[in-house]
Parts: sequence; C-alpha cells; structure tokens
Amino acid sequence: MSSLNSKFREKLSETLKAVFPILAIVMILCFTIAPIPPSILMTFLIGAVLLIVGMLFFNVGVELSMTPMGERAGSIMTKSKNVFLVILISFAMGFVITISEPDLQVLAQQVPSVPNIVLILAVALGVAAFLVFAILRMLFGIPLSYLLVIFYLIIFGLTIFVPKDFLAIAFDSGGVTTGPMTVPFIMAFGIGISAIRSDKHAADDSFGLVSMCSIGPILAVLILGMIFNPGQAEQVSESIPIVDNTVDMWQLFMHELPAYIKEIAFSLFPIVAIFGIMQLIARDINKRTLIRIGIGLAYTYIGLVLFLTGVNVGFMPAGNFLGQTLAGLPYAWIIIPIGMIIGYFIVLAEPAVFVLTRQVEEMTSGAISAKAMGLSLSIGVSASVGLAMLRVLTGISILWLLIPGYAIALILTFFVPKIFTAIAFDSGGVASGPMTATFLLPLAMGACEALGGNVITDAFGIVAMVAMTPLITIQIMGLVFKLKENKLHKAAELEKTFTSWDAYDDMEIIEL
Repeated sequence: MSSLNSKFREKLSETLKAVFPILAIVMILCFTIAPIPPSILMTFLIGAVLLIVGMLFFNVGVELSMTPMGERAGSIMTKSKNVFLVILISFAMGFVITISEPDLQVLAQQVPSVPNIVLILAVALGVAAFLVFAILRMLFGIPLSYLLVIFYLIIFGLTIFVPKDFLAIAFDSGGVTTGPMTVPFIMAFGIGISAIRSDKHAADDSFGLVSMCSIGPILAVLILGMIFNPGQAEQVSESIPIVDNTVDMWQLFMHELPAYIKEIAFSLFPIVAIFGIMQLIARDINKRTLIRIGIGLAYTYIGLVLFLTGVNVGFMPAGNFLGQTLAGLPYAWIIIPIGMIIGYFIVLAEPAVFVLTRQVEEMTSGAISAKAMGLSLSIGVSASVGLAMLRVLTGISILWLLIPGYAIALILTFFVPKIFTAIAFDSGGVASGPMTATFLLPLAMGACEALGGNVITDAFGIVAMVAMTPLITIQIMGLVFKLKENKLHKAAELEKTFTSWDAYDDMEIIEL
C-alpha cells in the first residue's frame, strides 16, 4: 500500500508539472488579449481538474497493468516460434484494437464523402497489416529505416492522385488512430517480443511498432480518396456551448460522461480479451500479479474516462474560442508565437508521452533520459504548431511542409543510431494524441473560421504536423548523442595509447 501511495504522489507531481503551464498560459491570455466568456472559462477549469485526476489514475494504471500485459503477451506469442500464429494473432489484435479506438469514430465523421463503416474497416485493416509488418521486421531484424523510406515514398507518390481537400485528413489519420489506449499496450508488446531475442540489436528493435502502425491509416485513407474521389469536402465547424448557470454546466459534463464510460469500456475490452486468452493458454502469471493487473486496469479505465471527458467538454470550446479571438485581433500573426508556446507545453500533458519517455529511459538504462526525450518532443511540437498556424494564416498546401519535413527525417535515419530512429518515429504517433485533437485542432479551426479560410484544407493537418516534427528533433538528439559518443570513444582510445606508451617507456627504463 505504501508503494502505491508513493507512486500516486510521484505521478501527481509529474501531472501537475505537465498541466500547470497550459492552465497558466490560457489564464494569462484570458485576462489580457483574448477575453472569453466566464462560462467557457469555468468549463475549461473543470475540464482541467478532470484532466489532472484522469492523467494521475491513467499513469498509475498503465504502469500496473498495460505495460506488464503487453510485455507478457509479446513474449508468450513469440515463444511459440510459429510464424503463422504470430501473423494471425498480430493481425487480429491490430484490427480489433483499432476498431475500438474512440478517435477513429471522430475521424470517420470528418470524411462525409466516405461511408463511416468503410473508412473504419479500411483503417483497421491498414493498422493490422502494418502491425504484422512491424512484428516480422523485429523477428527477422530488418532495418526500420529501409521500410520507412519505401512506405513513405509510396505515400507521397499516392498524393498525386488524391484530391487536395483529402490530404490533410489522410495524414491526420496516422496520428489519431494511435491513441492513449493502444499505444502503451503496443509499445510494451514490442518490448516483450524483442526480449526473447538474444542478439545485440534486440534493444534497438524493441521500438518501432507505433511508427509502422501509423503508416497503415494514411495509406488506407489515401486509397479511399482515390476510390471515392471526393470533391470539395464539407466545412466543419465546432459548436461552442454557452451555459447560463452552474446547473447547465453540470448537465453538460454529465451528458458526455456516460458516452465515454461506454467508449472506453469498448476500447479496453479487446486488449483484456487478448491478454486473457493468452494467459489461459500460457498460465505463467501468479494470482497476486493478476490482482495487481486487475487493479491497474480499473485505474486505467477511470483515468481515461475522466481525462477524455475533461478535454473534450472543457478544452475543446476554450481552444476554439481562443483561436477565433486571437485571429480576430489586428495583429493576427500573434497566433503563431502563442501557438508555439502552447505546443511546447501541451505535448507533456499527452497521457501516452509519459509512457513513452519512461519506457525509453528504462530500455536504454538511462542513456536516453526522460527529460531529454521530453525536451525534444516539446521543441518538435512547438515548431509544428507554429507551422500549422502559419498555414491557417497563409493557406499554403500541407505538402509544402510535409514533403521536405519527411525527406529530412528519412535522410537522418541513415546517420543516427537505429534506436533513435525507432523512438523518433514512434514519438510522432504518441505526440499527436487527444490533447492535440481537443485543444490544438479547435484552436486552429477557430482561427481559420475567424479569418474566413477553408477549415478542411487549412486547419486540418495540425495532427499530421505534430506527428512529423518529433521525427526530426529526436533524430537530431540521436545525432548529437552519436557525435558525443564518438568523441568520448576517441578520447578513451587516445588515453589508452598514451598509457601504452608510458608502460613501454617504463619497461625500457627497467631494462636499462
């Protein structure tokens, strides 16, 4: 019990450090250049409380349940040494987990020209297929950089045949389908698979599953764009609920809470079912550990319900209204630096980012610290939000940013250590989570509406931008790490040489 209490205290401290800067920035804006109605501000503050409590329970729950479940599932599956079984289970797992991802339902609503069920099934098939590719890559030791170059060349080749109104949503789909429910399990699953490999590259290949799973949805949506050939997409507008009193505000949250209770239960069930079936077959976990995992699952469930209710009900209206207000100022350009500041801090409040940074630190035995990972992610997301706001102001095509960005990221894969490439491309999917979808996207949409732009082409795409820039910043961190390591290695070799010369001189003196 004492260890659990200390864990809660530790996670509470981390959560407050992550969320407080966002609250401070919004409050400063509200009382200076971007006033918002009191009802929206109160809704935002209640949402922030739910976010903090939700993140606290989620982070403790993931550590107790999702991580050990994923690692055990990965090791159990690969110990069978039956490649066909590995492919079958991986495909089924990727398919059912993706279908139950709440963000996929939101994505389907954004593409009116494609039937919802068609888009959901296509994206789920894409994730399932690429999860199989990712696991086979790990088992056979295929370099991740080769696959990334091949598949992203295919993706950008397909953009020639897809209507421009469809591109931003297609690239956004890669980020929204790797949500806070699936990312912790999939990442731990990869660690469990690599754990049975005894070669020196096993640790390097323990990451990379999320990056491959992010490719599948992009390809699936681009192919759908070619098949259905949608014309001008419908304008999307976020409604901002204005509540008159505290009773209405309470009803606003209570109206959404049951929906998220149902959604998260539906999302969590496939993961629990897959793990349960594997445990019935393997029977390698004792009763005490199973109880601990059960408690962790309850915490994860409660945490995600509170978190998603808070950010969807509280943060979305505030983000949209702030975007409208800032873009309506005589100096609308100010939304670029403000967006960059918000982006710098908001990524640290993504639930799955906590999981990623901790697992990276553990797997590298502290060589890549959680602090360094957090800084690289913050810089990357800050740059991406700044570029996204520039698109809102100017209306430039997203391809003018994505093509050079991914070109730089893919070129870097040949110069940095393999583990940094895998971590970087995983980070893209992890960073573009619910905080991006519920605050940054409405911020961009509100600004776009105020400026009279096209929301579909100019505001959408911010998730894709957030998913892209960490690929560059984290690989640059890997390049710096490699250069420092080479420098230390050369210094050690030089010191060894001088030591050998001194020993040789001493031997000559003794002989004389």
